Amino acid sequence: HPGVTVRLVLLLSMLTLATGGKLLVVPVDGSHWLSMREVLDSLRQKGHEVIVVAPEVSLYIKPAKTFVMKTYPVPFTQEEMHHIFWRTSQDVFEEGSFLERAFRTYEGVKNTSAMFLSTCTHLLNNKELVRYLEESKFDAVFTDPILPCGQILAEHLSVPSVFFLQQIPCGLEFEATQCPNPPSYVPRVFTDLSDRMNFLQRVKNLIFEIPNYFLCDFVFQPYAKLASEFLQRDVTVTDLLRQASIWLVKLDFVLHYPRPLMPNMIMISGVNCAYKKLTQ
Repeated sequence: HPGVTVRLVLLLSMLTLATGGKLLVVPVDGSHWLSMREVLDSLRQKGHEVIVVAPEVSLYIKPAKTFVMKTYPVPFTQEEMHHIFWRTSQDVFEEGSFLERAFRTYEGVKNTSAMFLSTCTHLLNNKELVRYLEESKFDAVFTDPILPCGQILAEHLSVPSVFFLQQIPCGLEFEATQCPNPPSYVPRVFTDLSDRMNFLQRVKNLIFEIPNYFLCDFVFQPYAKLASEFLQRDVTVTDLLRQASIWLVKLDFVLHYPRPLMPNMIMISGVNCAYKKLTQ
């Protein structure tokens, strides 16, 4: 009967709309991955197909039943990577003057940046893997923008991207989204200041912002060059970050001072906390 046929076609079309999407995940190793993994488990339970792209050598990114994992070779060993992460973690807890802490931070950033840049370069230069990603027809890219490699792939594949982050060095997330971030009011790293400052504290906060310009250029300029070569057009890291569709920010106004956010920036603090039933 024609009416039955029409109803059947409509029902089948609705079933296709209800199917899950295909998500490409480009994570960052370490604690960044541990919190992202919780989200991926939930997405898989909702019927989404999750493909994780990761280097063969990593700290925590390992295969799991909730996602398909695609790996690629990198030019460093497990021992070398462990040493870099261990040295950086030790520097965080060492005390000292501002100059001493800044120098240790610079050294740690230099070593980890070189390793992560090498990882990203080998991913983008892996023609077989990139071809697989091109043919897979993803619906979106889910990535941590502290390293822009995932967003470079999102631009190449022409798919929307979702960012999952706490913060990006030098406040690039606020520059990319055009959120107000004045150094005379917003506390900077290493100042130990709150959002309530007197005049001299605001001057100190402004001075502490100056090294960020050099640090950001040192860390992210190689990615801008890599992205420009891969995408075959001139781009900056800020240009890449501006293309994000949604920013899932692991912050909360209860734990941090209030500040303006753009409509596509969503506070999700506690998303990776353990779910335990509280006793009376």
